[in-house]
Amino acid sequence: MAAGSSGRAVLWPNPWSEDGKAYIVPIRPGSDPWAAPSGRSDSSHHPMSEVEIASHFPLSPGDLSILVLAAVLAAIAVRQLLRTRVMIWQIMLAGAVAVLVAGSISPAAALGAINMDVMLFLFGMFVVGVALEESGYLASLSYRLLRRTRNVDQLVIAVLFGAGLLSALLMNDTLAIIGTPLLIHLANKYGISPRLLLLSLAFGVTIGSVASPIGNPQNLLIALGGSVPNPFVTFFRHLALPTAVNLLLAYGVLRLLCRREFGRETLNHIQDAVVDPDLARLSKLSLGVVTALIAFKIVSVSLGLPSPLGLTEIALLSALPILLASPRRLELARKVDWRTLVFFASMFVLMESVWNSGRLQAAMNGSGFEATSVPAILATSALASQLVSNVPFVALYLPLLSTLDSSVEAMMALAAGSTIAGNLTIIGAASNVIIVQNGERRGAALTFTDFMKVGAPLTALNLLVYWIFLSLL
Repeated sequence: MAAGSSGRAVLWPNPWSEDGKAYIVPIRPGSDPWAAPSGRSDSSHHPMSEVEIASHFPLSPGDLSILVLAAVLAAIAVRQLLRTRVMIWQIMLAGAVAVLVAGSISPAAALGAINMDVMLFLFGMFVVGVALEESGYLASLSYRLLRRTRNVDQLVIAVLFGAGLLSALLMNDTLAIIGTPLLIHLANKYGISPRLLLLSLAFGVTIGSVASPIGNPQNLLIALGGSVPNPFVTFFRHLALPTAVNLLLAYGVLRLLCRREFGRETLNHIQDAVVDPDLARLSKLSLGVVTALIAFKIVSVSLGLPSPLGLTEIALLSALPILLASPRRLELARKVDWRTLVFFASMFVLMESVWNSGRLQAAMNGSGFEATSVPAILATSALASQLVSNVPFVALYLPLLSTLDSSVEAMMALAAGSTIAGNLTIIGAASNVIIVQNGERRGAALTFTDFMKVGAPLTALNLLVYWIFLSLL
C-alpha cells in the first residue's frame, strides 16, 4: 500500500476517529508506525471504503474472538494427548489475554465482564470445602453417607442420585467443590478408578440441578426473570420425573462405556478419624449455616417473597466462622483453589468478547429455527452454551421467550437444555471445571476426551428424554 513519500501507511480504526471511520495515515521515515495520529485535520487522512478495510484487515475483532475461542477449545481437548503440563486455567488465561491484546475487548469491558457474584460465591464455598477436607470431617462424613454401599455399582448409583438430589438444594457448584476431594479420597481408599467417580459426580450434579430453580445460576435466572409461577412447584412438576429417568440413564451409559472400571470387589467401609476437631466443629457450623440459609431462601422463593440474601452472601456468611475463628485461616486461604478462580475470571472475559462479536446472535437469527419450539430451544441452548457459557446464553434468550409470550414448557426447555449442556463437554458447566481442576490438583486427571466420550451420547439421550416429557407427554 503506497501513501505519501514513505511508501508505507497504517490503518487507524475508530479510537482516533470521531466519525467512526478508518483512515489511511502516511508513515514518515523515522516515525513510529504505531503512534496515534496527531490529528484528523491533515489532508492526507483518507476515509477508507469497506473493501479497503477488509483487504487490509480480513479478520474483524469479532472474528478474532471466535478464532481464539476455537483455539482454546482445541488446546483443552488435545493437551492430554500431547502430554503437556499446560493446565486448563492457563489455556483459558491465554485466551483472555489474546482478545485483550488484540483489542477484541477493552480493559474496562473485560473488568466489567467478570461476574464478582460468581467469584465471591466460589471463594466462600472453596473456603468451606478446604476446611471440611483438612479437618478430616469430610472423610468421616462420607462413612455415614455411603456405608451401606457394598460394591462399585451401588457406589456409583449413590453418587449419581445423592449428588443429584443435593445439587437441587445446595446448587451444583457447591456439590462439585465439596464432592471432588471426597470421591478422590474414596477412590484412593478402595482402589476404584477416580475417573469413574468424578464422571459420576459431574453428571449427577448437572442432571440433578435441572429440577430445581436454585439448582444452578441459569435456573434461578429463569425462575426470577421468566415469570414462572410458583417456581419450585413448576420446576418439580415438569422436570423431576425426566430428571430421575436421566440419572438412571447416566448410570446405564457409565456402566456400558466404563464397564472395565466397575470391579466386583466388595467395599469394606472403615470410618476415618477426624484429624483436627476444632476445625471440624467450625466446618460443621459452616455446613449448618449453608443449609439454614438455603432453606430460608427456598421458603422465600416458594412464598413469592424477596430474599434478602443471594447465593454470594450465603457462601460468604458460611465461610465467616472459619475465616474469623480458625487459627489456620491463612493456611486454609492459601489452599483455596485460586487457579480455578483465575479460570473463571478469564472465561468471563473471553466469553464476553465472543458474545459482543454478535456472531452467535447472527447465526441464531439466520438459522430460521422456531424460537419457542421445545426441541429447538433444547438443541440451541445445549450447543450455544458450549461457546458462551449457559448463564450469558440464558440471559439473552430469556427476554426473547418473554416477548413472544412463550409457554411454561418453553421456559423449562431453556432450563433443561442450558443445564444439560454441562454433560457434553468439560467447559459446558462451571461445576465440570471445578471437578476437573480439583481432580488435577490431587493427581486425578479427567481429560476433555474422556469426558466427551461418555458425555456426548449421554447428552443426546438426556435431551431426548426432556423433549419427550416437555413436548409429547
